[in-house]
This record gives sequence, C-alpha cells and structure tokens, in this order.
Amino acid sequence: MASATEKEDYSLLPRLPELFETIQQLLDEVEEAAEPTTSRIIQGKVLKGLDLLKKAAEMLSQLDLFSKNEDLEEIASTDLKYLMVPAFQGALTMKQVNPSKRLDHLQCAREHFLNYLTQCQCYHVAEFELPQTKNNSAENNTASSPKAYPSLILMASQRQAKIERYKQRKEVEHRLSALRSAVESGQVDDEHVREYYLLHLRRWVCISLEEIESIDQEIKILRDKDSFGEASTSHSSLQDKPPMKPFILTRNVAQAKVFGAGYPSLASMTVSEWYDQHPRFGALPDQEISKTTSEVKRADQEKEDQDQKEDKEDEYEYDEQTLHQVQQRDDWKDTHPRGYGNRQNMG
Repeated sequence: MASATEKEDYSLLPRLPELFETIQQLLDEVEEAAEPTTSRIIQGKVLKGLDLLKKAAEMLSQLDLFSKNEDLEEIASTDLKYLMVPAFQGALTMKQVNPSKRLDHLQCAREHFLNYLTQCQCYHVAEFELPQTKNNSAENNTASSPKAYPSLILMASQRQAKIERYKQRKEVEHRLSALRSAVESGQVDDEHVREYYLLHLRRWVCISLEEIESIDQEIKILRDKDSFGEASTSHSSLQDKPPMKPFILTRNVAQAKVFGAGYPSLASMTVSEWYDQHPRFGALPDQEISKTTSEVKRADQEKEDQDQKEDKEDEYEYDEQTLHQVQQRDDWKDTHPRGYGNRQNMG
C-alpha cells in the first residue's frame, strides 16, 4: 500500500513544474491584459488559474516539500518558486469581480497572503512585520491606543515603512529584469538561479503587505456600508408605522367624564379638515385674503387718480388767472408810457 502511494506521488512530480509554469503564465496574462478585469475572457483565466493553484497546493501538500523544521538553505533552488503558490492564490482571488461575494473574496485573499507571509517569515526570506491577525488584533489595538502610542508617530512610521517597501520592491524588480533572460535561457549556474527565485519571493512579500493593507481598508468600507444600510432600513421601518392618535392625560376616568379634559376647548377637527371645508362655502381663506387685498389696492388707486385729476384742474385754473393778469399789465403799459403820473418833481 505504501509503495503504491509513493509511486502515485512520484508520478505527480513531473507535472508540478509544468503546472506552475502554466499558472505563472495565466497570472501574467491577467495582470498585463489590456481588457477590463470584468470581461469574460479575463474572468475565465482567473477561474482557471485558481483551479490549477488548488491542484498545485494539493500536490505540494502530498509531496511535503516544505517543513517548518528546515531552513531556507535546505530547500532546493528549483523548489523555491513553489513557495509563491499562496501569494498567487491571493492575487487571483482579488481579481474576482462578483459584487455579492466581494467581502468573502477579500477575506479569502487576505488569508492566502497572510499564509504566504507567515511562510516567508518562518524561512527568514526577508525582514518585515507580520500584519495583524484575528488573534492578536485586540492586543495590538490596546498597544497602539492613543495613550500608549500617539497616532501621529504611528502614521509617520507607517509612511516610512511604505517608502522602504517601495524602494525595496523597485530594487528587486530591477535586479530581476537583469537576471530573467539569463535564467530563462538556462545559461546561469545554481547560485544565480537561487538568487533569481529569492528575489521573486521578496518581491511578493512587498506585494502581499501592500495588498493586505488595501484589503483591510476595503473590508472596513464594506462593513460600514452594510451597517449603514441596516440602520437606514430600521429607520425606514419606524417611519412606516402609523402615527399615534392624540390622547389627554387625566387624573382618572371619572374626572374626565364629569369635568371634561380640563381645557377651555378641544379641537374638533384638524387644520387640513378645516381647510377642506372652505371650498363648500365658495372660497378658501387665502382666496378671501387675496380678494380683500385686491379691493384695498383698487380703492387706493382710485383715490390717487382722483387726487391727480383735481391737481391738474387747479393747475389749469391757476394758469388762466396768471395769463389774464399778464395781459392786463401789458395793455396798461401800452396806454401809460414810462414816467406817466410822476408829476411832483416837474419844474
């Protein structure tokens, strides 16, 4: 039975390199595609890549290539690339675009990236701080409270860490581009092959840290959105309830029956009911107000016109009287020359 299992495991060995090469090619096509991620072709490649990655993870578990008890130097150079399988799973899971399952995809991708980072930290591939997990998040939140760790210092350290990761990633990608052609052509020794795959591992460490940070932000946004939707739904359900009828508090029922409610008068109808009754009488309250206002304006206009008319008549009479006096003065000057009647100083 054991020999049959070993034979089956060995039969899987030649398939793993080909399978990994196909997965890497699919991932490159998805990331470098000019088509939108939502297209059917890209989503088909994403699903196919995830299926192949699942088979590759099962093969690695069957072959037991990696163990926590061994060091990085004990892993063969050609086997180092298989450590990137969880990172590839996280990258392709992030490419899925089903809105109804977005939160599940984000959580699944975060788990894959975290598995990859845990594995790399175990083998000391690079120096980095492992992101928070569900188990240590409460402790980290307590330690990073404003009293114990000021927010400004925390933000500055996070910014500096991002800058360092960006520089490391650019340097790694530059060295990878210099080694890629030589490694793919098979013209380098084992030392350069090992360096090439270690650079790939460090590059995916930087990518995984960035992706986990982005995933945490998106998860928070989605959960806040869901909580806001639930709150708005409950608020709308409260608004749909019929309004309560008004009631009057009295000392007891007997007092209410004998003495009434204790107020001078109670409203027998609402404002809307009172307003609706006026069309039956031929006019609404606002129509009566507008009617009264128009009558007052009309009376004021008539009075103003009458005053203007009287002023014009007075002005006309005044002009005729003045003209008559001027004419009389001219006639008198015609018959009485200058100096007429001044006889007292004559010699």
